[in-house]
Amino acid sequence: MKPNHLAACALLLLAASPARADWGSCLASLRHSAASAGVSQETIAAATGSLEPNDAVSFMDKQPEFTTPVWDYVAGLVDEERVAEGQTMLSQHAASLRAAHSRYGVDPATVVAVWGVESDFGKAFGKRSVVQSLATLTCEAPRRNDYWRKEFVSALKILDAGDISPQEFVGSWAGAFGHTQFMPSTFLSTAVDLDGDGRRNIASSAADALGSTANYLHKSGWRDGVPWGFEVRLPTGYNGPSGRGTKLSMGAWQSRGITRLDGSGLGDGSAALLLPAGRNGPAFLVTQNFNAVYAYNAAESYALAICVLSDRLRGRPGIQTPWPTDDPGLSRAERRELQTLLTQAGYDVGEADGVIGTKSKEAIADYQGKVGLPHNGRPSLKVLNALKGR
Repeated sequence: MKPNHLAACALLLLAASPARADWGSCLASLRHSAASAGVSQETIAAATGSLEPNDAVSFMDKQPEFTTPVWDYVAGLVDEERVAEGQTMLSQHAASLRAAHSRYGVDPATVVAVWGVESDFGKAFGKRSVVQSLATLTCEAPRRNDYWRKEFVSALKILDAGDISPQEFVGSWAGAFGHTQFMPSTFLSTAVDLDGDGRRNIASSAADALGSTANYLHKSGWRDGVPWGFEVRLPTGYNGPSGRGTKLSMGAWQSRGITRLDGSGLGDGSAALLLPAGRNGPAFLVTQNFNAVYAYNAAESYALAICVLSDRLRGRPGIQTPWPTDDPGLSRAERRELQTLLTQAGYDVGEADGVIGTKSKEAIADYQGKVGLPHNGRPSLKVLNALKGR
């Protein structure tokens, strides 16, 4: 390179923003980590050659399982549409689910419930590049950077092995991908080739995803034939122990006046008392199998939604005790109706798809202010009824 070209490059480097320089330095470090882990230079170059950051960091503190009232969260995930479609999936994928149950001891309804919650049975994988999101989080997230780096390297290992093609390697803001939204490191340790085609492909093979999910729950301590738990009735004024970490024998819970909803005994074994909305809401005794589902995504509302959905798929009733609110959450059909009515009222909320994004929340908040409801942007029954003129 000639001296005048060197000078020009030096000026460009001096003019570069610190953020852009930091991105380049971090990306170089990520490439080194991947190479040290045995990823081929060809895969590294193809995956990172023109990589730029995306918007993944902006979603870190917006996970609905931690920011949404539990009655809203469950209402949107366990509705009649999802139950009906889940029962169809049980029938359509019966052979794969039987194979997964035989191999890993996890019943079909539980596996399909995870599938329904994680990707709406394959309709909502997410559209962000897994590699791009994980690079962004490693280099720009305010915390857990070592965790994101590990997931980034795992993602490149997946590409290097050829299980997932670059074109289908898309997912959530956090890098979870496929029918049942595995993180890359979980994929490496747990994914299986249930359909026998030589690839562990949870993105294009529902069978592989269902088998991999059963294997994950099995490794997390799932016990075949044991219920995840059941709804119970507390005695008036109950002030005893509760919480997922406090496990007692069923006899101990029964001695405190806790019964099944029909008044019958609790049976054998041990369980913890879960009060997701406090002592005035629904109560559940939950077993080790609830903890296995909780391990999938460490949020009690998430695990509860999957477990209740699995019961609905078995033909059992959902949650019977009312939530302690006078303004319940909405099903997806009701959320679509709410969006349609907002559009008719002159708001731009985009497509009426039941997904309450920024536009919908802003419209709801504005409408709430006009009709004297709490100004919080929450899609609720009171907002829907107000829009319907009730």
